[in-house]
Amino acid sequence: MVSTETNQTVCLNSDVSLRQMLAAQGRPRIFAQSVQDRKGKGIQMLNGNGQLREIRITDLPGIRIGQAENREAGTGCTVLIAENGVPAGLDVRGGGPASRESELLKPLAAAECIHAILLSGGSAYGLDAAGGVMQYLEERHIGFKIGGGVVPLVCQSDLFDLTVGDWNIRPDRAMGYAACVASESGNYRDGNYGAGTGATIGKALGMEYCMKSGIGSYAVEVGGLMVGALVAVNALGDVYDWKNGQIVAGQLDETRKGLRPVADFMYSHYATQMPQGNTTIGVVLTNAGLGKTALCKVAGLAHNGYARAIRPVHTSADGDSIYAMSLGNVPADSDLVGTLAADVMAEAILQAVYAAESAYGYPAWRDLKGK
Repeated sequence: MVSTETNQTVCLNSDVSLRQMLAAQGRPRIFAQSVQDRKGKGIQMLNGNGQLREIRITDLPGIRIGQAENREAGTGCTVLIAENGVPAGLDVRGGGPASRESELLKPLAAAECIHAILLSGGSAYGLDAAGGVMQYLEERHIGFKIGGGVVPLVCQSDLFDLTVGDWNIRPDRAMGYAACVASESGNYRDGNYGAGTGATIGKALGMEYCMKSGIGSYAVEVGGLMVGALVAVNALGDVYDWKNGQIVAGQLDETRKGLRPVADFMYSHYATQMPQGNTTIGVVLTNAGLGKTALCKVAGLAHNGYARAIRPVHTSADGDSIYAMSLGNVPADSDLVGTLAADVMAEAILQAVYAAESAYGYPAWRDLKGK
């Protein structure tokens, strides 16, 4: 269920950055399932004339988010539905993406809007789940109108979670449809849900030494402008706190009680081929009025958030991808939106780690934080 916690406000001087705001709050903060699961003690009021307000990813207008998963199999999917169609862009930096309808989002493509984005597990097998999203939208006459009918435009990116639970069970048409139905009531949660169900991080030494991750979100409002990020973190590399550069979670050491940074391992094993089967996939949401070309740039700038919070990132063993969707018409400079998108994306990555719970034999951050 959607958390019923109330939104909390942070007032800032106009020259105070999101990094400073979050550092002042004494992170980590989990925007998750219940008050009891929160790790923060609330957001303190800071003096200032400007305002930067933390909001929920579900507060952004014109979008429905739904999730479905098979916990036993260790996989799931997360759908974002824009019934009226919205402009969107995409930037892919990883070497091994599994995706669908990516060509629609290139600036030269004719499509000016799409109707849904699906983030899913199952690697390339999970691309079948988009069929369920299309069925759901077609039944409700949502899509590009042509020839007396509609053609829903659904883009999708998948992460590799096949070795986490049951290799033979992946997100399919039924699961994609179920996620759409769930979006009607709004069941989005950070953690081991949706596309984050089977997500793991820190895998240079193989799955024996990785940690459990999940899906995370973070969003802010400044004036009338809203920018948020949602991301399923399934990286080869480790996750770092982008505010202080400290490693948070990732590859375990030989004792499985501490961390051995992936980059350090790579330096001492420079001839070793890194394991395939990773990928961090995310979506930037904003109510800024931007077109497809500008949104592709916003998605590209949001990859700076990946680079701040994941190391190494954008490798040939990852399929790192970010979408960006414009949900409104608030006037805003696209570079400003992209700069803020990088910050909220970096924080959403942290939330994916903080909200994750141990599963499938993989420990989570909350299991190691006291050691």
